[in-house]
Amino acid sequence: MSTPVETRRLEVCEPGADSQAMAVDAATALAGVLKALADPARLRMLSHLVTSERGEACVCDLAELTDVSQPTVSHHLKVLKREGVLESDRRGTWVWYRLTPGLRQPVTDLLDRLAPAVLTAVPTTPTAPLLDPDRALDHVVDDLAGRFPHLSAELVQRTVRESYTGLSRTATVRSHLISLTERFARQRLTDLGRDRDTAPPQVLFVCVANAGRSQLAAALLRHYAGDRVVVRSAGSSPAGAVHTNVAGLLAELGSDTEDTFPKPLTDDAVRAADVVVTMGCGDVCPVVPGVRYEEWAVADPALATPSTLTSIRADLDRRVRALLTDLVPDLHLPTR
Repeated sequence: MSTPVETRRLEVCEPGADSQAMAVDAATALAGVLKALADPARLRMLSHLVTSERGEACVCDLAELTDVSQPTVSHHLKVLKREGVLESDRRGTWVWYRLTPGLRQPVTDLLDRLAPAVLTAVPTTPTAPLLDPDRALDHVVDDLAGRFPHLSAELVQRTVRESYTGLSRTATVRSHLISLTERFARQRLTDLGRDRDTAPPQVLFVCVANAGRSQLAAALLRHYAGDRVVVRSAGSSPAGAVHTNVAGLLAELGSDTEDTFPKPLTDDAVRAADVVVTMGCGDVCPVVPGVRYEEWAVADPALATPSTLTSIRADLDRRVRALLTDLVPDLHLPTR
């Protein structure tokens, strides 16, 4: 009597019928644009165009920026224009270039999101988990409930847990996570109890990583205004730590290093603010009636050379001083 032989179905690698990969034509068109962008000089030109207040530049400006000849600059611009990234018009003897309207925001997002992530990406090693985060968080809840007796215990607990979850997604040094959670939750609970009619003006600076521009802007405003204005900062996709080339500037401005850590953007931070200033993060902030919104086109310090970093600081300084003149007219600002 023969023994039945188990038959096995051969696994065949077949492309999934439900694949959502982009079409060949779309991939080809996108590859052409990305190839046009894949040059350091062109990326520097584009970063200048997206952060320039005028939003445009002539060949002579870009030649000085990239330190190459005008014919070389013209070649780069021709490539970008051919792929539809730039448009131009002639005014007298000069040709002025700008990003095409439909690509301005996507190119800005590319420079603001991808570039810092590429530059700051480092191999990570697993970190030891906290021995008992729940117990540590319970202590934080008890402490903050005592500090904010007018808020319900449930609200305090939820805020602490949400703050811990938000920070833990990007934390690079988990041994400090509980203390950072306490500071972040305390700030959020303070904002929840803010009386807009009696409290000093409050400004929220938002960028992508909360590791450069928004931190520096907040430090400058705090440096000039002291306790006349409450300052907050946050990121739509916060980094694990403040950029090293910005940390030195924050120290010069007297920022408390314990409070200058990247924080996620929350709805309560927006609702508590009188002014929300966004820098390169798009339309991520909820629109709250009565809140004033401004968009500042400022380059990312993570991508900056030392001279460019100085220029970024000066640009933010000018903008912060103008904002303070409007918010607190009687504030004495030192002459530069």
